[in-house]
Amino acid sequence: MSFDGIFTYGILQELSETLVSGRISKIYQPFPNELILQVRAKGENRKLLISAHPNYSRVHFTNEPYENPSEPPMFCMLLRKHLEGSIIEHVYQLGLDRILVIETKGRNEIGDVTYKQLIIEIMGRHSNVVLVDKEKQTIIDSIKHVPMALNRHRTLLPGAPYVLPPSQDKLHPFEADEETVVKKIDFNSGKLATQLVQTFSGLSPLIANEVVFRSDLANRSTLPKSFVETMTLIKEGQFTPTLTTVNQKDYFYLLELTHLEGTKKTYATISELLDRYYYGKAERDRVKQQAHDLVQFISTEKKKNEKKIKKLEQTLQNAEKASDYQLAGELLTANLHLVKKGDAKVDVINYYDENSGTLTISLDPQKSPSQNAQSYFTKYQKAKNSVSIVIEQIEKANEEVQYFESLIQQMDTATHKDIAEIREELVEEGYLRNRQQKQAKKQKNTTPTLEQYVSSDGTTILVGKNNKQNEYLTNRLAARDDVWFHTKDIPGSHVVIRSQEPSEETILEAAHLAAYFSKAKNSSSVPVDYTKIRHVKKPSGAKPGFVTYDNQQTVYVTPSEELVLKLRQS
Repeated sequence: MSFDGIFTYGILQELSETLVSGRISKIYQPFPNELILQVRAKGENRKLLISAHPNYSRVHFTNEPYENPSEPPMFCMLLRKHLEGSIIEHVYQLGLDRILVIETKGRNEIGDVTYKQLIIEIMGRHSNVVLVDKEKQTIIDSIKHVPMALNRHRTLLPGAPYVLPPSQDKLHPFEADEETVVKKIDFNSGKLATQLVQTFSGLSPLIANEVVFRSDLANRSTLPKSFVETMTLIKEGQFTPTLTTVNQKDYFYLLELTHLEGTKKTYATISELLDRYYYGKAERDRVKQQAHDLVQFISTEKKKNEKKIKKLEQTLQNAEKASDYQLAGELLTANLHLVKKGDAKVDVINYYDENSGTLTISLDPQKSPSQNAQSYFTKYQKAKNSVSIVIEQIEKANEEVQYFESLIQQMDTATHKDIAEIREELVEEGYLRNRQQKQAKKQKNTTPTLEQYVSSDGTTILVGKNNKQNEYLTNRLAARDDVWFHTKDIPGSHVVIRSQEPSEETILEAAHLAAYFSKAKNSSSVPVDYTKIRHVKKPSGAKPGFVTYDNQQTVYVTPSEELVLKLRQS
């Protein structure tokens, strides 16, 4: 766990330095568990993200775009009533718990001065955001309601007194000296990192393991020194916000995690680090929840077609035995005099064999010799006729598999907006029933919204995230001499540079985007084809998003999320 009490202390330094004396100008709630507070402080507007998401709870400044819903939730409306226009007087942490308090001063409807506390509890699935009347210490409301039936220790409902989560009664690590560490840790019991976590507040296993690692050979002499030095660095705000990637798994912390070997990148601020770490993670989690049925449907349809292909291939193998049936029929006809009714088999000379070997032909004892011969000719004709049909069915099933593979890839990078377009496409293609006809009609007339990026030299690059967006971008929006990109033989997005003669750098950046928004997102040296739009065609009757192209060139790139973020924010 990276967002522990120590990390909360670090983000507090960043928030308090900027927020104190700032005015809350806007509040919106883009998602059920997430808030955006726009604060005007020190001559600039800052967006503060507060999340009580069960998996991605956090608080930090953000540069990510979040939409302001046209119909704000009730909690958002209540916060606007009590906090918009208020001045932030104080931001502090409760001990070294993962609890931050933003204290505000404002005026109510009749002009009286009021004091409120916005309490942010970053506690995994128990995370919450609670608005409290500072003088009465009663809850005005919370983003999640917790009745007594769910938590006997405290109730989080409007009107209830605000009660802190149970205290763990641990020692404060910033106040501990080397002697305290020596007294509290049993060096003979082992599991030193676990003991540190159990003894001192605010520590997660991540930072505890780092302290042990920095002590080299951890013992009564080295561990206390390492602990005090590390805590002093944090207490004095000497942060090095670092993201460490080990086997495609990311870890972040205030300091460089030297005990982890992997790719490391440092950031100027903790908020920048968190914006980078959580980029897309919460969005993808929401998409999975909102579109679980859609993901399941697409996966099931893909599996159905894969099973169908296996059966058809078996049928094709049987059909390829047509020549064997023909041979048996001809040899049997030539040797009818050797067969009598009731025989189960007959050995005949194979006239087509250079060595004139014999061939054993199985017979149906219930049929006459001529009927057995005719049976083989009938099997031959059926097998011969089925080959072309089976091959056609296999091609169709393969097209279906490719189509659903492309949808799976699109779902992996889809936002909640993209889901509606993918669902609409499946309705239009006849895979799903149209449950909301009126809404579907409205959506049909809307123009897809494309993701826009800006290359290093200022050129616009557009990305389609689903088939509707891909078709709009490639077939309608792009000019004939714009440059079009797509991963070679890999499901992915259509990417277009709005330029006839882009620079080499822009071409490489567009190729990175095409590779990143593809099935090969986590691969290296991904082949990306690019050509002019005029060389891209959609075959008649083809599936949505499918095109053919020629006159292409190919570049090889390794997708970089850092570069994608940079191009998005340019």
